[in-house]
Amino acid sequence: MEEMEEELKCPVCGSFYREPIILPCSHNLCQACARNILVQTPESESPQSRRASGSGVSDYDYLDLDKMSLYSEADSGYGSYGGFASAPTTPCQKSPNGVRVFPPAMPPPATHLSPALAPVPRNSCITCPQCHRSLILDDRGLRGFPKNRVLEGVIDRYQQSKAAALKCQLCEKAPKEATVMCEQCDVFYCDPCRLRCHPPRGPLAKHRLVPPAQGRVSRRLSPRKVSTCTDHELENHSMYCVQCKMPVCYQCLEEGKHSSHEVKALGAMWKLHKSQLSQALNGLSDRAKEAKEFLVQLRNMVQQIQENSVEFEACLVAQCDALIDALNRRKAQLLARVNKEHEHKLKVVRDQISHCTVKLRQTTGLMEYCLEVIKENDPSGFLQISDALIRRVHLTEDQWGKGTLTPRMTTDFDLSLDNSPLLQSIHQLDFVQMKASSPVPATPILQLEECCTHNNSATLSWKQPPLSTVPAEGYILELDDGNGGQFREVYVGKETMCTVDGLHFNSTYNARIKAFNKTGVSQYSKTLVLQTSEGCNFETQSAPYSQLVDIKKLLAVAWFAFDPGSAHSDIIFSNDNLTVTCSSYDDRVVLGKTGFSKGVHYWELTVDRYDNHPDPAFGVARIDVMKDVMLGKDDKAWAMYVDNNRSWFMHNNSHTNRTEGGITKGATIGVLLDLNRKTLTFFINDEQQGPIAFENVEGLFFPAVSLNRNVQVTLHTGLPVPDFYSSRASIA
Repeated sequence: MEEMEEELKCPVCGSFYREPIILPCSHNLCQACARNILVQTPESESPQSRRASGSGVSDYDYLDLDKMSLYSEADSGYGSYGGFASAPTTPCQKSPNGVRVFPPAMPPPATHLSPALAPVPRNSCITCPQCHRSLILDDRGLRGFPKNRVLEGVIDRYQQSKAAALKCQLCEKAPKEATVMCEQCDVFYCDPCRLRCHPPRGPLAKHRLVPPAQGRVSRRLSPRKVSTCTDHELENHSMYCVQCKMPVCYQCLEEGKHSSHEVKALGAMWKLHKSQLSQALNGLSDRAKEAKEFLVQLRNMVQQIQENSVEFEACLVAQCDALIDALNRRKAQLLARVNKEHEHKLKVVRDQISHCTVKLRQTTGLMEYCLEVIKENDPSGFLQISDALIRRVHLTEDQWGKGTLTPRMTTDFDLSLDNSPLLQSIHQLDFVQMKASSPVPATPILQLEECCTHNNSATLSWKQPPLSTVPAEGYILELDDGNGGQFREVYVGKETMCTVDGLHFNSTYNARIKAFNKTGVSQYSKTLVLQTSEGCNFETQSAPYSQLVDIKKLLAVAWFAFDPGSAHSDIIFSNDNLTVTCSSYDDRVVLGKTGFSKGVHYWELTVDRYDNHPDPAFGVARIDVMKDVMLGKDDKAWAMYVDNNRSWFMHNNSHTNRTEGGITKGATIGVLLDLNRKTLTFFINDEQQGPIAFENVEGLFFPAVSLNRNVQVTLHTGLPVPDFYSSRASIA
């Protein structure tokens, strides 16, 4: 139950929810916290003025806010609603969870109403502190949001399960521990207070006194208030609207906006959604069980690595000491290598333990929360949150299935010290694989006529010598880092051809191959020098190795598509992975298949569909960028996000350079990554949008886009750099 606690806390105040309400984005807020973060909007932005102007609006209109002003992280610590002269700058505070809270611009007038019933300022808007969606309130104000009574019930049970012994409710100073509870009075008494205030005579003699624990249960099982309609407050929910996915009353069906919608019985949909959530939890429960077993396996691996390391070090020390003074310096070097391998193995396993533990805690918390929700007997309250919970359960289950439960490191130290060489060969002493009497395979031969490069990929082919009699079980291909650094393994397997993607453009790589069998490994082949293409302005086909020496003289562009393998699961691909959209209302990130580290690169994206004025983001990112938030929210992405009126640049959640001019259906967004000058520039419809967006960009970058279900874009690659930029670059 403790791991579920974060699910029960308000993102604004950091405390347990009090009178929680459900926002249209499915997130929850305390009713008092919702009032605290209200922001008053100008008349021109209000739903009433929009209806008067003839534009169609929903009950809750997502507000086209000035995002730069609203989420400014300036040193002043102030935030305000921008875009009109009459709104004063309003100081903002930070809640315990780091969420900015915007108090009302004017203090509310004195009133005898409770905070939940007090009227909200006219033309108010509220921004969800979790997904940052903004919406304008209608005439009902906060009363138009449904109350999450399921969440209240879960919190009540959780707090009661954590509470200490029940105390007397009538003790004036230090309350004593209660000994009985009167079911009719609904009061807990200690013995002195019971004798004084609840004597067993007269009318009180018929009251039923029960133990405190039984009284707590009876309180918990007492019926809750019947859910009422937010549009017709005197009517109870009686049906479920399939199209709007919400409970409704009979007046909504007769005269409200649900009159033409498909509806089903409330009880039937309640049972159906409970069944769906239970089925989803079964799969997640299996994943959690596997994760627990996997953690036990990892912890055993730590112990085994420790034991193997101690045993190996002892053997190594004994062998090295036998070689007397000539081996002392070499012995220290070998021990250092063993310790490094030891620490590396432990670090990898402990990091995986830490990561898996955190993920398991989150999964267990979600499971416990869902199980508590399933216990609820309130159909309408349950249906208000069931869809979101089902999606979260499926998403969490999918995250466990992507190789998470596979150890990243073995426990064995595949090293052995051969102490047979003579003392004069001591300077050649090094670790070798396990010795065996059978021969190793012959050195493989690279087939130069079949080796080639294309863009930032390299294809290599090899074969065994014609007269070789020792079979090879597999091959190991190694490449350096493109700067003359150490070789690293890029392929191990039985195939005799391999294509390596994701290399740096305009770089020289050294490649070599060796064969292996049960006995050991062969000598390395001759080193092959490969030159990748430059990221410039004209297309070229793959070049055979005989032409690799002159490949720098050719100009090439990068042709690539979006990468389904690294994209968020909500991204939908079509048109040979050149066109993408999303199945979610939340922003999701997709990367291109090709990474860039050198040269000048330009690509464009056309907007095929643009509904409800969303704000997609375009730019570049690291391979490990967050995939479930808008591009630019973390420090792994550099982006421009744009709506139908204006754009902003964003990196590490810092918004800069608001620029007028937005996008519509058919618009073209250009992205220019100049890694020679270390700059990133954006274009809209062949015109530069704002100044140079980012400078001093270095490293490996992948083209990136974030969007939701209201946007569809198509990628165009292999394009020349804009003429005016090429001219300016040549002058510079």
